[in-house]
Amino acid sequence: QVQLVESGGGLVQAGGSLRLSCAASGSIFSINAMGWYRQAPGAQRELVAVITNGGSTNYSDSVKGRFTISRDNARNTVYLQMNSLKPEDTAVYYCNANLVTKEAFLRYTREYWGKGTLVTVSS
Repeated sequence: QVQLVESGGGLVQAGGSLRLSCAASGSIFSINAMGWYRQAPGAQRELVAVITNGGSTNYSDSVKGRFTISRDNARNTVYLQMNSLKPEDTAVYYCNANLVTKEAFLRYTREYWGKGTLVTVSS
């Protein structure tokens, strides 16, 4: 069993900053990539940023230069530093992990999601 637990969401004024954290725990053998997605009301879930085990990153065009994703491999934790926040960044932010679980002698590659954390940016 694997769990992803997010924290750090909240209400902030436009131009402000927030830092999201997501910790993965459970029967984890290795983590291939971790990332953040978001879903605004009435919209589809979209990729915000992703980081691989090797440290390669990818960002959506809408957050480039404002958001930074980082990862602590030893703690199975991914962070999203969000600066210069805009009202259009308001959404539920979900943590995602592509990882390998260990179940006795077996290994499975699966994708997991956190429950989400709400970020609200007021104008």
